[in-house]
Amino acid sequence: MMQKNVYSVEQLNKYIKNMFTQDYLLRSLQVKGEVSNCKYHPTGHIYFTLKEGGSAIKCVMFAGKRNRGLGFTLTDGQQVIITGCVDVYLDGGQYQLYADKIELDGLGALYEKYEQLKRELEEEGMFASEYKRALPKNAQRIGIATASSGAAVRDIINVAKRRNPYIELILYPTPVQGSEAAPGIVKAIKALDDYGVDVIIVGRGGGSIEDLWAFNERIVAQAIFDSNTPIISAVGHEVDFTIADFVADKRAATPSAAAEIAVRELREIDDLIEDKKHRLDSEMFEIIRQYRTETEYRKRQLLLLSPQSKVKTFRERIVNYADRFDRHFDNILVKRKNRLAITASKLDGLSPLKRLESGFAYLADDNGKRVKSVEQVAVDDSIDITLNDGRIEAVVTGVVRS
Repeated sequence: MMQKNVYSVEQLNKYIKNMFTQDYLLRSLQVKGEVSNCKYHPTGHIYFTLKEGGSAIKCVMFAGKRNRGLGFTLTDGQQVIITGCVDVYLDGGQYQLYADKIELDGLGALYEKYEQLKRELEEEGMFASEYKRALPKNAQRIGIATASSGAAVRDIINVAKRRNPYIELILYPTPVQGSEAAPGIVKAIKALDDYGVDVIIVGRGGGSIEDLWAFNERIVAQAIFDSNTPIISAVGHEVDFTIADFVADKRAATPSAAAEIAVRELREIDDLIEDKKHRLDSEMFEIIRQYRTETEYRKRQLLLLSPQSKVKTFRERIVNYADRFDRHFDNILVKRKNRLAITASKLDGLSPLKRLESGFAYLADDNGKRVKSVEQVAVDDSIDITLNDGRIEAVVTGVVRS
């Protein structure tokens, strides 16, 4: 026999679920706390616990709600605000928070917004090194976009003037905090860019993420990227990084450091000028030396090509030829004289007169023909006998043959 007022587990859970359903507050509410035990299910659902102090509540976000209700990756430790309803899970007999929308709470929301914009701009290429412009080595006019009062502008001016008293600083005052800051910074960048400064310093002193937020706005990043003038970002202290730092051509840890980067020390400029002067003097002396050498060479060429020089050369050549001719003629004459003497000596040795002087005689018939053999004459032939000192006319009285 069933006792009165005894309910099944299912009946009890349904009754409690009905109570939750009828409670208007639990149908739509916002709850904030810290995420823990976050798990992404293969189906796309997210299961986690929301805790604060010593209290906790089970939470779930179904896959169908994620596309519209969650714009970031949910992880343990995040401070979030959940919009949804509280209901009972019949199978488990426990109530839990069903999330329709999850937002980061406070600083977490700002940080997530910062990270999201950073990802977007990086994908668009605005951080790429190939778009970074080189800073001028000897900037003469420095544009400054910052608040007209405060430590940042004083630090920039002090450091810049200490490094180079003659540097020209052009301040375009702009709010650097609050709702007017981002449009003001954009206006300052464009004005200084149009004015024609050599480099622009954009920055302010340190502060919280909310204080520096103007430098995390897309319009400021776009203005820095579009500027024709190189820009140094000097926002906050050394540990602070803003979107402006990533887009700028150069990041400085502090406003003072930005002034040191932008302004070259006067001593360095003097040393550079002196070095250039020495190099210029050396190059000028070398050029003058080369021209002098070339002039001397041309002068010698002109002398060689002048009519007087040519006449002199021809005269010298004629004299040289005459000397050579005389020497050659003398040599020939000596050789011919020697040869003649030898020939004369030979002829003298063969001369009939010489033979006649030695006792020989020259015989010729009555026709004057030389008689060289007894066969050429006969008895009673007339012959002439020529001796050294005269001639004998004779008649052959006899012929004796050997």
